[in-house]
Amino acid sequence: MLEETPAYLDTWIEQWNILSESWRIGIAIFALVLLTAVVAFMASRIITKLERKCSKSANLWDDAFLHALRKPAVGFVWLQGIYWAAEVAYRYSDAEIFSANGKVLELGFIWLLVWTVLRLVKQSEFILASPVKMQTPMDYTTVTAISKLSRAVVIITAVLIVMQTLGYSISGVLAFGGVGGIAIGFAAKDLLANFFGGFIIHLDRPFKVGDWVRSPDRNIEGTVEEIGWRLTTIRTFDKRPLYVPNAIFTTIAVENPSRMTNRRISETIGVRYADVSQVASIVEDIRSMLEQHEDIDAEQTLIVNFLAFNASSLDIMVYAFTETTNWVEFHKVKQSVLLNISEIIEGYGAEVAFPTRTLHLPDGVRLAGINSDTNDQAGSQRPPGHDKQKPRSDSRTDESDDSEASVTDSSATVRSKSGPGSAKSAGSDTDLGDEE
Repeated sequence: MLEETPAYLDTWIEQWNILSESWRIGIAIFALVLLTAVVAFMASRIITKLERKCSKSANLWDDAFLHALRKPAVGFVWLQGIYWAAEVAYRYSDAEIFSANGKVLELGFIWLLVWTVLRLVKQSEFILASPVKMQTPMDYTTVTAISKLSRAVVIITAVLIVMQTLGYSISGVLAFGGVGGIAIGFAAKDLLANFFGGFIIHLDRPFKVGDWVRSPDRNIEGTVEEIGWRLTTIRTFDKRPLYVPNAIFTTIAVENPSRMTNRRISETIGVRYADVSQVASIVEDIRSMLEQHEDIDAEQTLIVNFLAFNASSLDIMVYAFTETTNWVEFHKVKQSVLLNISEIIEGYGAEVAFPTRTLHLPDGVRLAGINSDTNDQAGSQRPPGHDKQKPRSDSRTDESDDSEASVTDSSATVRSKSGPGSAKSAGSDTDLGDEE
């Protein structure tokens, strides 16, 4: 870096007497700015060509270095050119605004150096986590954590150097930080808890960016999008962002379904009681089908057994694991398995059971709707004057002590009346319907 203006420029301003001094200063400043623009353009073009040439080589780090250096190099040319122009203006005008040229130049150089290092860290992060650049890329979450830590170190170091450049004592600042750190720690304990929670996540790695996580302790479920130093961003399955402070993950249980090795099929299939003689054969065929299915992991637990006598079905337990862990593919495999089970059951002439109810009614109980229809038909066939006949005397009339039975289902109401002398036939069954 050159802190002095070129000597020939001072000589030209002082000795070329064709124009007045103010015009000569203005032309000199304009020439410096124009020359700075030209040099900056040329530097950018040269570095760009070098970057394209190095991209064809097997070395990845020269590309990263040149890409990180290109913009700071152009900034350095502009910083130096503007500094020279400001120095010329300050020398011949003595304006106080130009008295800080030296400090601005030093701070600008520090800023350009920090900018270059940060860009190099970013390029390194991209290379290390890219499966295209690396044969065995590093874990993205780990690379992100290291890059964030590196940026923090660079920025803190740059701040201390800037403070030293401005005339502040670093030892005094560090001493103040030691005393004031206690007060800051109490005031920002939640912030520090989240910071150390993020550090623990990066250290233990219970999940990484892209994982599907959920917590049985909290209403947290979704895909991890970003792990920051203060909070973690999770995209729920209804596409809403969920921001969780990192300190929460140190106090709750976290489940990571993305790391499952298989997905489980656990179903209970019921067949009718009328098909009890076919249950053993159905169970054997289902087990054989699962063992030969290409999408079922036969090395994992595989159970197909007659399970229980249920209220309206004979239950068969089907328990197996799929090869895939993909959610969409899993449901395709499950659909195939269930359809195959259905074909096996139908192949034996059996049927899948569904909830049914059978009501056993005593003799003489008839449906109210059927009785009313029968009476209407009988009334329409009666001869004229029949309704005027006197009622006959019978022990089974409405005057006798009646016992009324009422049975109610979702589809009909059954009412019956039986006198004391009525007879009952055992074993008279009436099926009133099927599905509840």
